[in-house]
Amino acid sequence: MSEKKMTSSRRHHLKSVILQIALNWLEQEKKDIEEAKQAYMNEHCPDPDMAGDQAALMELAKKIYAQIDKIDDERYDVEAKVQKADKEIEDLKIKVVDLVGVKKPALKKVRMSADTMLQALLGSKHKVTMDLRSNLKQVKKEVKEESSEAVGDWRKNIEDKADRKKMFETS
Repeated sequence: MSEKKMTSSRRHHLKSVILQIALNWLEQEKKDIEEAKQAYMNEHCPDPDMAGDQAALMELAKKIYAQIDKIDDERYDVEAKVQKADKEIEDLKIKVVDLVGVKKPALKKVRMSADTMLQALLGSKHKVTMDLRSNLKQVKKEVKEESSEAVGDWRKNIEDKADRKKMFETS
């Protein structure tokens, strides 16, 4: 049994409808968050009473400053705890990797010249050639003149050795 395929126009229409619904949800979520924030601020941070003389306002400012100081201390302590916990988590991750070990993938044989290998490692910017012969030092060969007497008939040489061999043989 073959299922009917959805036409591309229908698919695009459904996709646009879904995206429109998601967009509306995101906008509603933003409004809800803003309202919750405003309600929290109204509940926990009422408008200060500005009625009074200068001494009362100074006292109110000192009280607010003390609260800010206390909150800053708490924030610093919480940050220190979070950093400590993050470090512990990182250490535990490292221990887990050490215990499990890193599985090395099976290596595949790749036919690649030394030039292409260096190009892959260093990138295409660097032109490196592995022509090692070009780096070798040039040496001039000196022709040795050997005495023509030393280079004689090889058969004669062997016969001389045979006489020597007889000398050492005991009968």
